[in-house]
Amino acid sequence: MLIRKEDGAGETENSMTIRKIFIVNSMGLLTILKKMKQKEKEMRILMLGLDNAGKTTILKKFNGEDINTIEPTLGFNIKTLEHKEFKLNIWDVGGQKSLRSYWRNYFESTDGLIWVVDSADRRRLIDCKEELKGLLLEERLAGATLLVFANKQDLPGALSAEEIRDALDLESIKTHHWNIQWCSAVTGEKLLDGIDWIISDIASRIFTMD
Repeated sequence: MLIRKEDGAGETENSMTIRKIFIVNSMGLLTILKKMKQKEKEMRILMLGLDNAGKTTILKKFNGEDINTIEPTLGFNIKTLEHKEFKLNIWDVGGQKSLRSYWRNYFESTDGLIWVVDSADRRRLIDCKEELKGLLLEERLAGATLLVFANKQDLPGALSAEEIRDALDLESIKTHHWNIQWCSAVTGEKLLDGIDWIISDIASRIFTMD
């Protein structure tokens, strides 16, 4: 028996059955993978920003490590942390201009993006804006939650979170959930507020109630 389509093309009942089984199996696999991730309550968070923005200091401070001896990240750091019953795999990648072309190697399966800004470095705000804009166009980061840390608020002359928001034109972002949080990596102030927000937003997207 041949089943005709409206455009005249056709397929046999047998091939249709195989295709339906393939679709069902694929959907079943996606469900299994989601349930596995949900069971582990695991999140992959990518932390990026220009060099000297304070990414590594934030990560070490959040993990309770000594921050007195911080060296520029020439590759990447990864920390697996437990926070509020979630397992956070946080990737901190170097921000030097020569390393930014390698950022794309870390985009896969990212649930959340933390963009760290040196609020006292007014000179490079345009560069900061352009780099973030480029990231948000990346297909593999589509849908990832965005948290902007307006860091170094302990320094004199640091721009406020509102000023950073305007400088980066964050209000124009329509493709990602986003939030901006002022903070100081040195004192630790407001770091948890930002981390709690990004965890909550990611959880609302990728975890479902049993």
